[in-house]
Amino acid sequence: MEFLMLLITLVVLQAISPSHASIQAAPANSNLFREYIGAESNNVRFTDVPIRSDVEFHFILSFAIDHDTSNSPSSTNGKFNIFWDSDNLSPSQVSSIKNRHSNVKVALSLGGDSVENGYAYFNPSSVNSWVSNAVSSLTRVIKQYNLDGIDIDYEHFQADHDTFTECIGQLITTLKRNGVISFASIAPFANGQVQSHYLALWRKYGHQIDYVNFQFYAYDQDISVSQFLDYFETQTSNYNGGKVLVSFISDGSGGLSPSDGFFTACSKLKSQKQLHGIFVWSADDSKAEGFRYEKQSQALLAIHH
Repeated sequence: MEFLMLLITLVVLQAISPSHASIQAAPANSNLFREYIGAESNNVRFTDVPIRSDVEFHFILSFAIDHDTSNSPSSTNGKFNIFWDSDNLSPSQVSSIKNRHSNVKVALSLGGDSVENGYAYFNPSSVNSWVSNAVSSLTRVIKQYNLDGIDIDYEHFQADHDTFTECIGQLITTLKRNGVISFASIAPFANGQVQSHYLALWRKYGHQIDYVNFQFYAYDQDISVSQFLDYFETQTSNYNGGKVLVSFISDGSGGLSPSDGFFTACSKLKSQKQLHGIFVWSADDSKAEGFRYEKQSQALLAIHH
């Protein structure tokens, strides 16, 4: 009889204390808005971008790259240099925008598509040497610029999945443990090689990754709202338990554009409590448009999130 009571008690306790996984995957909207900035050197500044006070706002400086800054840059095995427009997006300007807006955080993104006239390859000599160099070079930049987080946007690889997983996983873990960053994101897109690297990283280090900046604009142009929602469902399943953010590209060159139903899709996701945030590539291109879709995105995110 006592054994039976114990069993019943255990069953009841299990029922009222949900597992960590179910808590993590619980649907919830967010008012997070993120925008890449600085990759195209067209003099865009933080102060150009409209910022609502009732959203969580992340600027993502693009890019820090582990290459030297010569005209024909070569890989530097984790020694990162600044390749964003540091004249207009300087340490003092980071401090200024954060002082002016308490809801703003600033991150930097690693890698990107290209450097000078070639691809920006992920090309470490070894896991240990790359991690050691990356931790020290990035800690220096992050502290100099008073940054809050990092984003991983490598798109071309000269290393296998395991090497990428350990290099990036150990980097994020170490920077968090050292109190250098408070959040990290990854920026994959639907390409076989890209996905295989990021999904390997996710399987082992997903618990260290706060946001998935999935590049939905890398899909074909002119997709429909229902196709977009299908893609979102697929990537939510791939990055299981993660906060997959939706995205558009300012110049409308891919994916579902704001003029073709992007906000309809966002509203649908919001009604299902699956709108974990919106990010934009990029402020550099939005400047010519007067940032109208940034305003619309933030207005949507701010409504009873």
